[in-house]
Amino acid sequence: MSEFLQQLLNGLSLGAIYALIALGYTMVYGVLRFINFAHSDVFMVGAFIGYYAGKLVPEGTLWGGLSVLLLAMLGCAVLGIIIERLAYRPLRGRPTLNVLITAIGVSLLLEYSGQVFFGAAPRTFPQIFPMKSFDLGGLVISTNQLAVIVLAIVLMIGLQLIVFRTKMGTAMRAVALNPQAAQLVGVNNDIVISFTFGLGSALAAAGGILYAMNYPSIDPLMGVMPGLKAFVAAVLGGIGNIPGAALGGLILGTIETFVNGSEWSTYKDAIAFAVLILIMLFRPAGLLGKFSVEKV
Repeated sequence: MSEFLQQLLNGLSLGAIYALIALGYTMVYGVLRFINFAHSDVFMVGAFIGYYAGKLVPEGTLWGGLSVLLLAMLGCAVLGIIIERLAYRPLRGRPTLNVLITAIGVSLLLEYSGQVFFGAAPRTFPQIFPMKSFDLGGLVISTNQLAVIVLAIVLMIGLQLIVFRTKMGTAMRAVALNPQAAQLVGVNNDIVISFTFGLGSALAAAGGILYAMNYPSIDPLMGVMPGLKAFVAAVLGGIGNIPGAALGGLILGTIETFVNGSEWSTYKDAIAFAVLILIMLFRPAGLLGKFSVEKV
């Protein structure tokens, strides 16, 4: 029983990180109806900002860890706004395929620019939060795991409050529903879309910091697989649906952790994608998504 609870805790910790990244995918899709493939590389940039910022604060302190987290989120929010302004805004109104190809180009640009600026060799991520482990009847809980789960919950609640309790959140939902009608009633679509990219990128940076805390080896290509898993989580929960993205991340992280602890660990990635295929066969819109017909 304790082994089951241990794996469940590990899975929820990993799933919370996937959920944070998936929220960025689903927010951009909800507003602009395209997949921002560069999102996983913003996740990588967030981890590297944390790496360098972590050297400027005392290791293993709460205020130092929170400072690093906020700095990484701020830096990536600015990066997300710049990417939207330079790469995606000029293509607004063009065919979706053009934007998708541009997103892949931006992703590759960030990855290989990262290799130029940060170097290709893996770096060891510093211990930015206090690190302790507690043994509760055979269940080992580390402060890193608790920090991941608590911070992820706080950020998700904050996102819900922004989307459903603020004027900007109302504008985001209006643009997602009908951008032309939103503009007619006075919503500035440019500001709303920039804010959406900034907010999603800040969550990706938080995911990068939390991921690096638990898997403390970072490199410029570290975002590829977690980003792909987070995209799967967003589709699994229902792309464009914020609670669905969170649910998909938690489910995917839990499944992956249980598979990784079994004799089938070699197939953990394949099984994760097989689960997605099965869900898509029976619920094409995802677990919480609504089915709609779109021209591709």
